[in-house]
Amino acid sequence: MDPDVLRVCADPSNMPFTDKNGQGFENKLAEMVAAKLGRKSVSYTWFPMVMGFVRQTLRANRCDIIMGYAQGDELVQNTNAYYRSSYVLVYPKGGGLDGVETIEDSRLAGKKIGVVEATPPTANLAAAKLMGNAKVYPLTVDTRIAPSMAELMVKDMLKGVIDAALVWGPMAGYYVKDAKADLVIVPLVKEKTGSRMSYRITMGVRPSDQEWKRTLNDFIRENQDEINKLLLEYNVPLLDEQDKVITQ
Repeated sequence: MDPDVLRVCADPSNMPFTDKNGQGFENKLAEMVAAKLGRKSVSYTWFPMVMGFVRQTLRANRCDIIMGYAQGDELVQNTNAYYRSSYVLVYPKGGGLDGVETIEDSRLAGKKIGVVEATPPTANLAAAKLMGNAKVYPLTVDTRIAPSMAELMVKDMLKGVIDAALVWGPMAGYYVKDAKADLVIVPLVKEKTGSRMSYRITMGVRPSDQEWKRTLNDFIRENQDEINKLLLEYNVPLLDEQDKVITQ
């Protein structure tokens, strides 16, 4: 590991997380880590966030940290979580869905709902018998040449192509804020059946890098308020361990 450079593994076009222009919140977080830990600069190994990402970057020793990784994945060693978020339901305010908080709500019957294939909400849509009328968006897309599916869903909602969308919270929050439209974001924390909707997000390091993990855990503990402030600037729906929304 370079003592002067924070070497980050990242997708070059994956807003709101990372991009080559350094505009994602994980780019900003990397800068914070580097500054707090005395690193002089941040460097990136760019690779699309697709199958083989960890193998081609972190495991190949081309970089030393993945800034955002879901807790529990065996491909990396997780630090402590630095935020917790969930999949969310997004719909236009005043469009007949105000007050809907679950996928099982009968008011969603007959509505055109956007969802990304193979993501947790699809199981709940199927259980509620709503998949037949859903608009399914592809899971894998090269965002270097095509828009993010979250961005596309928000645009489709504003055009009336879909009535609501089920999206990973940090992506929904960013594109809803960017759209400057009156859209409601509801974290899916009241689902009674189906897939888990909430996830803790960590930093990912190599299994052998125990001291590095401890250093990052110290950073997270000592700077949690500043991390939360950064995430909230990007409109990330933050949840505490009791599923209550964190607003500051």
